[in-house]
Amino acid sequence: MWEELQLQIIKPAAWFKFGLGLLVTVALYRLGLTVLRLLRPRMSQGFYPVLHGLLLLSSLLLLLGLSTQAFYLTSSPLFDLGKSVMDALQATGGQLLLIAALSLVAWSLIGEAAGRIVPSDEFNRRTVRVRTLKGVVESTLKAVVLFTALIAVLQTVGVNATSLLASASVLGLAVSFGAQSLIKDIFNGFFILLSDQYGVGDDVDLNLGAVSGTVEAIDLRTTSVRDISGTLHIMQNGQITAISVKSKDWARVVATVDVAYEADVDQAIRVLEQVSRDLYADEHWHSYFLSEPDVQGVTALGTDAITLRALFKVGPKSQYAVGREFNRRIKIAMDEAGISIPYPQRRMSFGDGPLEIRLVQGNAAQGNAVQANPAQGDPAQVELAQGTPFPHAPAEQDRQSPLVTPPLKRNAD
Repeated sequence: MWEELQLQIIKPAAWFKFGLGLLVTVALYRLGLTVLRLLRPRMSQGFYPVLHGLLLLSSLLLLLGLSTQAFYLTSSPLFDLGKSVMDALQATGGQLLLIAALSLVAWSLIGEAAGRIVPSDEFNRRTVRVRTLKGVVESTLKAVVLFTALIAVLQTVGVNATSLLASASVLGLAVSFGAQSLIKDIFNGFFILLSDQYGVGDDVDLNLGAVSGTVEAIDLRTTSVRDISGTLHIMQNGQITAISVKSKDWARVVATVDVAYEADVDQAIRVLEQVSRDLYADEHWHSYFLSEPDVQGVTALGTDAITLRALFKVGPKSQYAVGREFNRRIKIAMDEAGISIPYPQRRMSFGDGPLEIRLVQGNAAQGNAVQANPAQGDPAQVELAQGTPFPHAPAEQDRQSPLVTPPLKRNAD
């Protein structure tokens, strides 16, 4: 046997056959191991190691038998075993078993290879690209494995796969006219991935804010977006007409603050500049910035307030944290400087004359009446009918006589 091995070991064909035998052995072992794992919950605890040992011994004998066939070691006692295994694998049942084993190995290898691709924790376009393509490529390769295994099984059982594929193509052409939305979804998904419009981890607004959130998954047909409340939105790629990406390359914080009209605007701008510089110079927050803050000053004269604005150019997905920190600091700084941040107010005017309020008896349905003629300088009168709610109403015996209050300010806030 040693002389035969020395003659065959130098032949490349023998090593090729040995590699195929090793692949077949590993595939059958993985298939048997998968079956044992599925049956393990239904067997006793001590029975599983025995079956696993038998599986290992059988795989070793199988490899030795196929090796004797690969190197054609006729004097080996396992030569007949290898020949029997080869005959069994050439039969229909053996071919089906081999197809299942090889498909399982390919499926496992794809999953393990995808699991070894670990994107960086740092958010950048390369990380987003890796996360997106990882899922798409993995699912596509697994679909190819299943399709190839199906064709191989059909060929093994005697079905002409070529004619079947031709018939399926004609049927697929007919179905495509009724499934145009599916074709549109796939084409849109392909171009989204090809041009890197967005990817897993990006913050997006789809269809002008109809769906907003973080992209959790994307494939050729759908995009999954989870919003801030935790709701997962699944959109078909063909229905996406407008895409707004908030986390691509860089972002900007629009830092605005409103101050009252009575405030010193120049002082408010100085406070805004100081807060912006301090935030930029802070060791913890400096790494978020891509450039120095741009304090623009007064940008709007609103109904109730004057709007001041500064712009911060920051890294992608950093605008939320920087914006929250700015709001906290600007509120503290404005309070220390005595500058009020206004809230909505309304002012009512009753003319130039004094305001008199009288409580009179009358029909409650008449409600409140306000009469004034500012042009003639008449005092404005507010008559409250009996039964009308009035704060600090007098006692019952006092309601018989009119209640006249001293003249009030002409303008009441």
